[in-house]
Amino acid sequence: MNTKEYDLGSLVVMKKGHPCGENLWEIVRLGADIRIKCTKCGRIVMIPRIEFNKKIKKVMEKKS
Repeated sequence: MNTKEYDLGSLVVMKKGHPCGENLWEIVRLGADIRIKCTKCGRIVMIPRIEFNKKIKKVMEKKS
């Protein structure tokens, strides 16, 4: 199983888009739960890490 590499501040594309029409999210918090923020409307969503790893499509930009 390949693991996607992401870090705090990375931009990721999820498999399912946000209702506002955007599909690009910024990682705001890492831990047991991952908090992501929609880059278009600013909505913040918190997802368990296991669920996040299943729903992530690709990492667009990795921040160091």
